[in-house]
Amino acid sequence: MSPLIWMTLITSLTTTTIIIMASYHWLLVWLSLELNTLSILPIIMRSNHPRTTEAATKYFLIQTTAAALILLASTMNAWQTGSWTIMQPTSPLTTTIITMAIMMKLAIAPAHLWYPEVLQGTAMTTALIISTWQKLAPLTLLYLLMNHLSTNTMLLLGLLSALLGGWTGLNHTQTRKILAFSSISHMGWTITALCLNPSLTTLTMLTYMTMTTTMFLSLNTSSSKTLLDLGTSWTHSPILLTTMMLTLLSLAGLPPLTGFMPKLLILKELVTTKLLALSTTLALTSLPNLAFYTRMAYLTILTAPPNTTNSEHKWRFKAQAPSLIPTSALLTMLILPMTPLLYLTI
Repeated sequence: MSPLIWMTLITSLTTTTIIIMASYHWLLVWLSLELNTLSILPIIMRSNHPRTTEAATKYFLIQTTAAALILLASTMNAWQTGSWTIMQPTSPLTTTIITMAIMMKLAIAPAHLWYPEVLQGTAMTTALIISTWQKLAPLTLLYLLMNHLSTNTMLLLGLLSALLGGWTGLNHTQTRKILAFSSISHMGWTITALCLNPSLTTLTMLTYMTMTTTMFLSLNTSSSKTLLDLGTSWTHSPILLTTMMLTLLSLAGLPPLTGFMPKLLILKELVTTKLLALSTTLALTSLPNLAFYTRMAYLTILTAPPNTTNSEHKWRFKAQAPSLIPTSALLTMLILPMTPLLYLTI
């Protein structure tokens, strides 16, 4: 990875740490989120292309609008309570504005329409960073504010995000857009877990980041940008092809793969708290996700087009797979037997 990407990752990690260690001060939180946004913009604009410029502009406008809403809510809260502390009780209007801002930053439905367009206009590695690392800072803020937000509203937003992320992803053929709607759906599950058990949220987020990292790295290695490209990925490496298929099924939440673990635990928590209707509906929202993941897996391993490539010598080249793929692939497929240990430890 280039030094620019490493600098962005370090900056994002630093801002997330500042949010946690900032004595819960609103201005420092706002400053941290702004630094987090500005750190990713040079990476989005690395390539000189109109679609990249458009994606960077959309990302900047959405993130700064959300940051402005957070600054407005914090100013209103300080005016009403005389304190800039995050943990200070807030009014219903302030809570609503903060909820809107965090939903925009995390691309939670119904504030999710910008997210697929931004990912489609960026490179695979940049889309990976936006889908995983850039979500840590807003999610940390949401974790700190969870006691002051409406639980029913958060559960409704989580269900809506899981539903829309699955249904709207059925109609697309671009792999980055499909993974964007997959991320929206997984964020819905994460928000639902946050309302039930914070430690379960950490486990869900770590699992999501591992699976998404494996999928984006595999797609980047095989240069698969559309569903039609997946049919030719066998020319790169059979092992990479198998890894990609199993990662897709893990993202779908099929047992005995790792992706089944967070969904099982979240549904268990919902049933334990007597939210049977919500748990049933949330489980049914996984079916559209399973449909387009299975379609991608089918195109990946069960189809062999007659003309797979224009170059007859493509199979001779050795695939330059990142060294991170084997480790993340093992974590994506084989962690389910460790569920009791991870659930009790994290």
